[in-house]
Amino acid sequence: MKTLRILMAVIFSTLSLAAYAEPKIEVLHWWTSGGEAKALQVLKDEFAAKGGVWEDMPVAGGGGDAANQTLKARIVAGDPPSASQIKGPTIQEYDQAGVVAPYNIDSVAQSEGWDSLLSPAVAAVHKCENNSGAYCAAPVNIHRIDWFWANKQVLDANGISMPTTWDEFNSAADKLQAAGIIPFAHGGQPWQDATVFEAVALSFGNNFYKNAIVNLDDNALRSETMVKVFDQMRKLANYTDEGSPGRDWNVATAMVMEGKAAFQLMGDWAKGEFAAAGKVPGVDYYCGSTPSNNGYIYNVDSFIFYKTSDPDKVEGQQILASLMMGKNFQKVFNLYKGSIPARLDVPMDEFDDCAKKSNSDLNTANSSGGLVPSFAHGMAQGNTIKGAMQDVITQHFNSDMSSVDAANALADAIQANM
Repeated sequence: MKTLRILMAVIFSTLSLAAYAEPKIEVLHWWTSGGEAKALQVLKDEFAAKGGVWEDMPVAGGGGDAANQTLKARIVAGDPPSASQIKGPTIQEYDQAGVVAPYNIDSVAQSEGWDSLLSPAVAAVHKCENNSGAYCAAPVNIHRIDWFWANKQVLDANGISMPTTWDEFNSAADKLQAAGIIPFAHGGQPWQDATVFEAVALSFGNNFYKNAIVNLDDNALRSETMVKVFDQMRKLANYTDEGSPGRDWNVATAMVMEGKAAFQLMGDWAKGEFAAAGKVPGVDYYCGSTPSNNGYIYNVDSFIFYKTSDPDKVEGQQILASLMMGKNFQKVFNLYKGSIPARLDVPMDEFDDCAKKSNSDLNTANSSGGLVPSFAHGMAQGNTIKGAMQDVITQHFNSDMSSVDAANALADAIQANM
């Protein structure tokens, strides 16, 4: 009788655990600003509607540098999160380290036909090369980096149109500065300096960008063209205000919204801030691509999934991956985030003019050879090269280093870390 009672207790305990089992997910990310948090909440709500428990691990810092350091420490300690925000080549770095779990979500990708929903270039980024090309990450959007954001009232009051060349921008900035207006709202952080740098580099030619920033060609890095890139960076540094060093990107965006500054150069997550504040493009602010020949610097926000033996977390990973690639989520999320969907079949009808321009320019750039990956946001290079480049760019931006010295220092730093 005692044995029977023990057996029944074990069975009851097992059934109770099964009844309370639920999908779980711990997500490390750097979406902490107003527009980003609002966009992420869409995903949290959908996950909760599936009966899941979301453990949030936000790490502030718009470029993700702090989050990547936290992630690396978790992985080294043998305690990775269920999923983390990640970029481009870093996906392959963690795959090579043997810490990702592609087969936890590849079954979802295959059953839902991700290959037919994504462009080949975007799909390839999210497959683990060391695991037979199985999906190990999911994309949630496509961001454009090379954007100007401007306060409409400030520009209109000073008779300034959105610039299409750097000469036009410099002329407008000189006029604004003479009128006592901050021409260029900027946050002096390495990733923000690098964001501006790559947009300036693209303006000197799509092939130049590919050779220097993507292929890391030494001749391109030390060329007269690269010297001109740093010359323009020096001009931009002189158009910022004294409060620029260390400023967060969304604070710089607020300066434009409030009319304290005229322009900001930032990816289209800045539009999420305008939207969260109730601002309307063409009414309250202008959006326009930075100078280039049909160029487009892209950045894809992705989430990678790590190995776990917990069946609840595996189920959570599968649910999260499916939700991230869901048609409705990709629409609603990107309406909040300011980006455009990674899925090719999401209609753009409900998106604003800036997003429609981004989508149209993406297609043009893709067909004309101007579609290039961002290095500042981890799409063109891994973290080591990216960090080395950022260090030189920031050093130049915040000192009197000559443009020639900066070009050579950039090439030297890349060589030392290859």
